[in-house]
Order: sequence, then structure tokens, then C-alpha cells
Amino acid sequence: MCGIIGYAGPRNAQEVILDGLKRLEYRGYDSAGVAIVGRSLEIYKEKGEISKLASSMPSLDGHLGVGHTRWATCGQPSKMNAHPFLDCKGRIAVVHNGIIENHQALRKQLVEEGHVFTSETDTEVLVHLLEKHYKGDLHAALRETLREVKGTYATVALHVDSHQLVAARKENPLVVGLGHGENLFASDVTAILNYTNKALYIMDGETVVLDPQNVTIYDHEGRIVEREPHVVTWTVEDAQKGGYEHYMLKEIFEQPTAIHNSLLGSLEELENGSLMVDQDVPSVKLVACGTSYHASMVGKYIIEALAKIPTTVELASEYRYSPGTGENPLTVMLTQSGETADTLAAAREARRRGCRTLAVTNVVGSTIAREVDSVFYTNAGPEIGVAATKTYTAQLMAMYLLGIRLAQIRHAMGRDEVRELTSDLRGMPRYVGSVLDRSQQVNEAVDMLVPAQDVFFLGRNINYPTMLEGALKLKEISYIHAEGYAAGELKHGPLALLTKSTPVVAACVKDHTYEKMISNISEVAARNSPILAIGVEGDTDLAAVSDAIVYIPPISPILSPVPLTVMVQLISYYTAKKRGCPIDKPRNLAKSVTVD
Repeated sequence: MCGIIGYAGPRNAQEVILDGLKRLEYRGYDSAGVAIVGRSLEIYKEKGEISKLASSMPSLDGHLGVGHTRWATCGQPSKMNAHPFLDCKGRIAVVHNGIIENHQALRKQLVEEGHVFTSETDTEVLVHLLEKHYKGDLHAALRETLREVKGTYATVALHVDSHQLVAARKENPLVVGLGHGENLFASDVTAILNYTNKALYIMDGETVVLDPQNVTIYDHEGRIVEREPHVVTWTVEDAQKGGYEHYMLKEIFEQPTAIHNSLLGSLEELENGSLMVDQDVPSVKLVACGTSYHASMVGKYIIEALAKIPTTVELASEYRYSPGTGENPLTVMLTQSGETADTLAAAREARRRGCRTLAVTNVVGSTIAREVDSVFYTNAGPEIGVAATKTYTAQLMAMYLLGIRLAQIRHAMGRDEVRELTSDLRGMPRYVGSVLDRSQQVNEAVDMLVPAQDVFFLGRNINYPTMLEGALKLKEISYIHAEGYAAGELKHGPLALLTKSTPVVAACVKDHTYEKMISNISEVAARNSPILAIGVEGDTDLAAVSDAIVYIPPISPILSPVPLTVMVQLISYYTAKKRGCPIDKPRNLAKSVTVD
């Protein structure tokens, strides 16, 4: 997901923009660029790290500018294809996130009109359209440009003769930071926290004119929009490493606090009957992508166990192409960023089908909140590492709360049962802290995984999706091919792949599947595969069938996915660290996927 930063104010724009780009690095990028208005419009771009861009630039004296980190979608990663782009006269600069779907037709038309293109990207048509329509008013030119464009965008433009930035948004995040005598654009609030905690979230179809003193928002018909700023509770320190070697490790260790914050206030709402839903539903459909999809799979087990409601799980990227069944389930969208393109499209499709919709997200002001009937904010705080950690466990908290709430509505749980389970949830930060206290043991136990090319993760029942998540984490950050399997499926193919060089990570909690799981692990051991078992503290039987064991604290089986998740996060982290991988910025991955 590309990053945008724009600045207008008294500070040195180059310093502000480079600082903002560094704070947007976690979104993933392959190139970066800056445009600064000083005595002239100067532009600098580089393929690779922002540090390379910064070292290649002279010191520029300007107070208006834009910057961009690019994630290649149209055109190879290169200096030529990096943003910003200039018009033919070198007087207008543009940065853009999203996809211009009709760029080829527009490009052909513009070339015929005499415009010269310098890149392979779809974005470049925007700056030439602005040049074509510019008659002294850049905002008017932007509105004319957008009438010709089909696709998605968050775009910011400037003109060398103006002290303004103009911007527009459609299905890609854009936020305005309101300062004192200065204002900023950014893709998300992490880039502006050094300068202000007041933010205006721009909505689809809106355009914006920004200068150091004023911000004016216009709707799609050109009418001025009045909007109160949102005060961001995150701080700069929240979005920094805080002494940890990697953001991911910091965020793993922040999980006790994130879980506490996710539950804070929510349990009171649960008790007074105002949490998430207020009526019975015939069925539930959970829709998500990636890590959030695994949280949804755990959610299915939770909701069916607690509320006895039929629950299905569907990938957001597949949901909108399915025919539907004519039923109207409560449709729950899980998305950390609230900007995931496929999940947003699924939310719109669910509403078109007449379903009641609920979103579970971590970002206040995100697009998903405007696409659904109700929202549950997980309040996990900013997550910078590309591999989701604390936002995932916060989503699990949301699934437990939703399951209990639905059970209350249909009287599937008694008061004492609800009280006991919510008490255990309140104690969850302590359970997670117990796992984190074992981090050094985990660090020592992962040695068998470090040289591997393939790893299997096995689990049963509610912890089958937990092991899918473990496999995803390992492949994301260590570049080891990893697959998660329901342990009962071993005989249906995976056994053929087990060798002495194929380690297996097996979750073996004390639940009704325990004996079956021991049997599955024994089958693996018989094929000489190294076994790293995750057991419950006090289990003395696992040693007979495992090469190494790490433990989670004793906990109710239905709650075991949470400490088990933290354990597989640590396993993945320490494996990747020992392999020397770039943990916070894994290759080819972005924090959020805002294009199809």
C-alpha cells in the first residue's frame, strides 16, 4: 500500500516529508520520491530505500511539497516509475495511490495531443490531464481530471506558482493533519503525529484544498463540507520501536496491553446489552482476508460453541463473486486497517444483498466504518510491523465478545457461564504475559526450523486455524515455505512430504482432541520429522513424542487460541531473526492491500 505525505507550512518541507515517508515505510514500498516547491519545482526519486533517496538529495529550501513511497502495480519498480510525476512543462507534480483503470485509453489520447510520457505507470496520466485542464486554478483542474478517470485514488498535486496542495480520494485512505500555521496530507495518521494529533478523514468523492492556514473540503458536487476534526489518541512514541530490535517484537510484547484496551469498556457494554448487536440472528457469516481470515475461522468455532448459531467463513476476495443463497446472515467484516479493498467490496455486496453488517477494525475513521451498519473498534493501537500480531489477538477478543453477546440474546449461556468466561477474558493479559515470559525458551527451541525449506503446522478443532496463522507468520517473515493443516488430514497427503528435514510444529492443548493429537504427532515422529510441540504447562506426555516443547499456561480450551497465537508469533519471529530476514519489511508484502 503506497504512502503519501504532503506539507504546507513554515517548516522545511524536505525534512517534514522525509520524516513522514520514514513513518510510512511499514506499508511496504519499492521506490520513493519527493517534490519541493522553492525557487522552482524540484523533484528527486530513487528505487529502493528512503535512506538512499535522502542521501541523494541536496538541502532544499522550500515550504511546500509532496512525497511518496510506491508499491509497484502498473510498471516495474524503478526510478523512472517512482512518484512524483511532472507535467511536460515541469510545473505540476502529482503523487497517487490506487489504480487508474482506463489509463491506456487516456494515455493514447494524451500522446496524440502531444503530451510526452516518461514512465510505464497508470498514474502519469493524472499529471498530464491536470496540465491539459489547468487554467490558473489547480483545484478546478483536478475536478475536471477526475471526470475523465475511472478507478481508485488518493492523489495529491501541487503547482509551482501556488502555495496550495490539492487532493482527492476514492477508495484509498487520505487524512489531513491540522497544525498551527501548517497543514499536512498523509495516507495515515502515523505520518503526521510528529506535528499534530488533529485529523480530518477525507471521504470518497471529496476533494480538498490545503494551504498553511486553511483546509477546505468539497463534496462531489463542489459544495463545501464542514467536518469536526478527530483527536488521535496514538502518540509518536506508540508508533516507534521503544528499544525493541523490531516493530514486530515490540508489538508482540504489547499484546497484554492491547488485549486489555480491546476489552476496556466492551465488557461493560456486554453486561448492559449494548455491545455490537441488539437482536437475534438466524446465522452469521464472517468475511475477511489474510490474517483476519484466520481470526474469522477461530470466530466460527467460538460463535457456534457459545451461541449455537450456524456460522460460515468466507474470503472477502471470493465473497462478492459468489451467487448468494437468499439468506440474510449477520455479515461481519474483519479488517485491521479498515481499508482492505476486497473486504470493502464485500461489505458493499453484503448490504446490496440486504444483510445486516458489522465491521471489526482497528482504525477509527477508516472507510469500512462508513460501509457497514455498526462497528467494533479493537483499540489495539498502531501496528507498524507488516506481519499482524497484536491486531490479530485483538480481533480474537472481538470474536469472543460477539459470541458471548449472541449467546446472551438467544439465552444459550447462563449468567454464571457468562460471568466465568468474561472473568477469564479479563485475565487474558496475564495468560499472554506468561507466554511472553517464555520467549528465551522459544528462541532456543526454534533451531530445528532455521535451516528448513518446508515446515508443517498441525492443530485440531479451534486451534486448527491458529496453526494456519502460525504457518502464515513463518512464511511471511522467514521466507520458509510453511503450511498449516488440520492434523486429522495428515493421511490425506501431507504424510508423503514428511522427512527428517521437514520439521513439524504441533499444537497439543488439553481438550477433547488431545488423544487424537498425540496419535497424530506419533505418526509424524515415525517418519523421522523433527517435532516442536506446543503443550500446556504440566503435560508430561508430550516429551515422549517430541524433539522440543514450549508451553502455554493452563487455560480453558476455548480460550487457548490466544496464548497459542502468541507462541507461534514468537516461534516465527525468532526463526526469522536467526535467518537474518528483514522482519518488519518482508519482501513483496504491504501492510494493507488497498487495490484488487
